[in-house]
Amino acid sequence: MQAHPAGPRHAQMAQEPHAPVSILDPVQTHVWPDSAERTDSGELCIGGQGVITLASEFGTPLFIFDEQDVRERAREFARAYLADNESGTVYYAAKAFLSVAAARWVAEEGLGIDVASGGELAIVIRAGIPGDKLLMHGNNKSEGEIRSALVYGVSRIVIDSFDEIVRVAAIAADLNVVAHVLVRATVGVEAHTHEFIATAHEDQKFGLSVQEGDVEEAVRRIAKLPSLNFVGLHSHIGSQIFDSAGFEIAAARVVSVAHAIYDTQGIVCQEFNLGGGMGIAYLPEDDPLSVVLMANEIKDIVNRECENVGIAVPALCFEPGRAIVGRAGITLYEVGTVKKVKLDHGERTYVSVDGGMSDNIRTSLYGAQYSVALVSRNSSSEPVLCRVVGKHCESGDIVVRDAWLPGDITPGDLIAVAATGAYCRSMASNYNQVPRPPVVSVREGASQLVLRRETFDDLLALDPFAG
Repeated sequence: MQAHPAGPRHAQMAQEPHAPVSILDPVQTHVWPDSAERTDSGELCIGGQGVITLASEFGTPLFIFDEQDVRERAREFARAYLADNESGTVYYAAKAFLSVAAARWVAEEGLGIDVASGGELAIVIRAGIPGDKLLMHGNNKSEGEIRSALVYGVSRIVIDSFDEIVRVAAIAADLNVVAHVLVRATVGVEAHTHEFIATAHEDQKFGLSVQEGDVEEAVRRIAKLPSLNFVGLHSHIGSQIFDSAGFEIAAARVVSVAHAIYDTQGIVCQEFNLGGGMGIAYLPEDDPLSVVLMANEIKDIVNRECENVGIAVPALCFEPGRAIVGRAGITLYEVGTVKKVKLDHGERTYVSVDGGMSDNIRTSLYGAQYSVALVSRNSSSEPVLCRVVGKHCESGDIVVRDAWLPGDITPGDLIAVAATGAYCRSMASNYNQVPRPPVVSVREGASQLVLRRETFDDLLALDPFAG
């Protein structure tokens, strides 16, 4: 199956390298954290902290998060999506980026948290997030993960298969609790993104089919089990969505099946969880719909569809992740080598940095594109077409495939890649036994270590023969 081509509002998969612009150019400011600014010497500052100082203190590669940016976006989502929807919940999708500090940031701004593993659950528990603010996902939750969630009092568990109905019910009965569950509905809608991150078409691992009647059958089975309480339906149509068109079709189908469930079983859907997937700008030309406009359009769609079939509008829940932390994070690298390569149509400069696919797999995995800039000094040199690559033994180890950087880029320079707050650290690996980078937050001129840099001792600690 082929991914949909880039739509008019979606330039993420553009084939041509975007035109060279300054990090201070107004068209690019929406790609970087709100606090990003340059000093007279050309040094980038985030949250009042200069990147040269941060590199000196914490080393590179380095993930830098603007804490205030995260908090402001969390507040923005809460205001926009919960207006006229007081019974709803906005859950931060922890898979985008999670640490104890990040969990506390979003919770303090009024969001719940959606977790998808026992490890994510353990982190939010350590952060002190109450169970009634949590929701658990996963297409193959283990018995241990389900038990931990129910013991802690996680408010919602999303049922993803018929097998899981039996599993969750048995564990809840053993614990003498009632599990409040949503049924994940596969509604046959695909977001206009890369196939591997479009999660609502029929041929995929998530959810139960609306078309085949599996959702209605799941609700029927749940209703017979006293240890389960059916709360509502869940639908997620993909990622990096720039407008509400996909939500319109998905919402219509979710409302239709909710009406059918009530009509045939007399069971009311108290909640619709429409997932996340709201997009962000990675390139200057990317133009996602604003948070407020997207929220209003989605709520209007649901209200209209419910009115059309004659059912009450349920509480609406959402799960943004990337849209809260993506733009707030950048990755800082030091340039190690610069190599010019002759091409049929000109020349390309390969800029090798001290990280790569171990801290950002998205370019290799999805063909993702990013904005990158020289951030340690000014340069009056004309921009040249560059490819920013990593240090790993892999030809596909590319961080930014097509980038315009100053022609005098040199070893020792610091460059920063924008909008890496979502999924980069979460999907980081130890390929070539490279320790994962640290994460630092900045706010009002102060920095704080969020996750320390891994060491060789950390890697060796896993090897029983290394003692």
